[in-house]
Amino acid sequence: MLLRQLEYLVALARERHFARAADACFVSQPSLSAGIRKLERELDVPIVRRGRRFEGLTPEGERVLLWAHRILAERDALRQELSEMRGGLAGTLRLGAIPTALTAASLLTTPFCERHPGVRVSLESLSSREISDRLAEFELDAAMTYLDDDALRHVRRFPLYEERYLLLTPADAPPAGLPVARWAQAAALPLCLLSSRMRNRRIMDECFAADGVTASPAVETDSVAGLYAHLTGSGGRWSSVISHAWLHMFGVPAGMRVVPLEGPAHGPRVGLVIADRRPEPVLARALLAVARQARVRDALDALVEAHLGGS
Repeated sequence: MLLRQLEYLVALARERHFARAADACFVSQPSLSAGIRKLERELDVPIVRRGRRFEGLTPEGERVLLWAHRILAERDALRQELSEMRGGLAGTLRLGAIPTALTAASLLTTPFCERHPGVRVSLESLSSREISDRLAEFELDAAMTYLDDDALRHVRRFPLYEERYLLLTPADAPPAGLPVARWAQAAALPLCLLSSRMRNRRIMDECFAADGVTASPAVETDSVAGLYAHLTGSGGRWSSVISHAWLHMFGVPAGMRVVPLEGPAHGPRVGLVIADRRPEPVLARALLAVARQARVRDALDALVEAHLGGS
């Protein structure tokens, strides 16, 4: 059994298409198919359910896939440890982030790359469910997500910051001049918010409900970039409730103000999670070391105070 055959299987399970899996592995489709058939013969089990196209994995194939993820992760960990022994880390750090934390990821990745110039970073925007699944399947080294997520299992958690919620509204809107706004006042504005499918939005809805109102946004989006596109390109029509971490990437658009919202000073904790396994992946351990010194919470809090002072 060759590691290359396991890579073919992982690619096929991910792409669910023979040609795309072959492209991802930089081989021809016949080469990829032959490699997987050879793996089936060596293990003496059917791995792939075949029809006119890829139809999924057999139960035995699902078990082989789990081991393939584990074996390839161990291979990568070995390479990383050897590169560390040679005096410098190498390889690719696979980092996931929920969309609302993605805006603050550079506070970790930039100092990480400065400290470890031989390491590349692959950063993906993922849902909290995808993060949980991919950590368990050895497809991520670490992730930024809500630490109180019930779906997280067998992970180590390192707090980075607590979300703070702000009203972002046109400078000529009534709440813009207030020192603090109520959630009920925000609900009365023409709103653009994240989708109700997203954890961040559900937390905000709980805050609206605590103030006796229900938000009815005219525009919903599943990306922070999409939300800001409406705020900056609408001629002062829309307001929104934002997490203070978004200021790091997008700031406050011209002609708008941020106003603190009444309620708990800090929301749910966002942090770094890594799979709790031994030996600990070298790159994940290196990222944790950077996170302990990055002072992400202080950086984001200073950003909020700077914008409030300029309002």
